[in-house]
Amino acid sequence: MGEPFGMLKVIVVQGKRLVVRDFKTSDPYVIVKLGDQRAKTKVINSCLNPVWNEEMTFPLREPVGNLKLEVFDKDRFKADDKMGHAQLSLQPLVTAGRLRQIIGVATDGSTLRKVTPNSDNCLALESSIDWVNGEVVQDVWLRLCEVESGDIELKLILTNNPVAPSRSQNVQK
Repeated sequence: MGEPFGMLKVIVVQGKRLVVRDFKTSDPYVIVKLGDQRAKTKVINSCLNPVWNEEMTFPLREPVGNLKLEVFDKDRFKADDKMGHAQLSLQPLVTAGRLRQIIGVATDGSTLRKVTPNSDNCLALESSIDWVNGEVVQDVWLRLCEVESGDIELKLILTNNPVAPSRSQNVQK
């Protein structure tokens, strides 16, 4: 892997319609992976529609891979139960960021690119990549795979100034 060429902030915003893995509810948390890097949200007890608002920062390196996430139900006396997984190709986000750098033309709030659900991602809905406050931003809803239901909302922010990674910080609204 090469030197970092930028930073990716991943904000795990919330989950909706997550599956029941305990008696009537679940205690979900999310593990986010990018290459060999990983970060974990806090556990939200007894909730199928959790709100995390946690920020994780990962340095981006070539080749840019997929962002992967796994959702688990925290259990006390046995292994944590799987609640689904999803992935998202970061290539459209990185390409839009590079194009913005090369062309250098975008007003605040401009849409740089649209991404539609396909086999390279687990998008639940079409997503746009926008230029907001000097950053490349993508809001996504990912549909969890291999479970009955569940969606996770993420906000991705691409910056081109590499700094040391930080893990799992709460984001104040």
